Amino acid sequence: MAEDKKAKPAAAAKAEKPAAAKAQKAPKKAAEKTGAEDANAGLPENYVPRLRKHYDEVIRPGLIEKFGYKNIMEVPKITKIVLNMGVGEATQDSKLVNVAASELEKIAGQKPVLTRSRKAIAQFKIRENLAIGAKVTLRKVRMYEFLDRLVTVALPRVRDFRGLTDRSFDGHGNYAMGIKEHLIFPEIDYDKIDRVWGMDVIVCTSAKTDDEARALLDAFNFPFRKSQRKAA
Repeated sequence: MAEDKKAKPAAAAKAEKPAAAKAQKAPKKAAEKTGAEDANAGLPENYVPRLRKHYDEVIRPGLIEKFGYKNIMEVPKITKIVLNMGVGEATQDSKLVNVAASELEKIAGQKPVLTRSRKAIAQFKIRENLAIGAKVTLRKVRMYEFLDRLVTVALPRVRDFRGLTDRSFDGHGNYAMGIKEHLIFPEIDYDKIDRVWGMDVIVCTSAKTDDEARALLDAFNFPFRKSQRKAA
């Protein structure tokens, strides 16, 4: 009987080990899932952005009629928007990268990641793995919210704005634009900044051609120059 009593705790200990290992893995998986969904954290669960609703009800049916898509999955859509802010002055003052990242976080509503140099370039005083900028990738709800603010508020505030060029497509349905002053975004308080940052905005779509991507962005009211193609 004494041997049976000793054997039972040993067997129980062996059975508990896999359970403990699973318990340790579970928080890690939960953390990974939270990190993936962090882009839309803090937003109402059933919230539908204005432009997402506009896409479903107006833009998608219009594209189907224009291009004759037979499958609804063929209809192009915006998949993500990438914001990139380069900080050339970081070679002189590394703290400026954190300042730029903070400004980018205000604009995007999402914490950016620092971009680092892959190799050292002596003539530009760049060391390997030096933080030289910040970038953030927006998807789903935050993507549509940023797109709404970009088109309706930010771009109209650009000085001497004459429209966007339609020559910045990459041949695969993606569009890139440069913004010289991040002050055009309403989230930035003009009185509380001492530097003006430029940034790149890359709009990635599922379109197979530039014409389809152009039609998609046109439907989202991107202010392209209307007379540009005729002049060319």
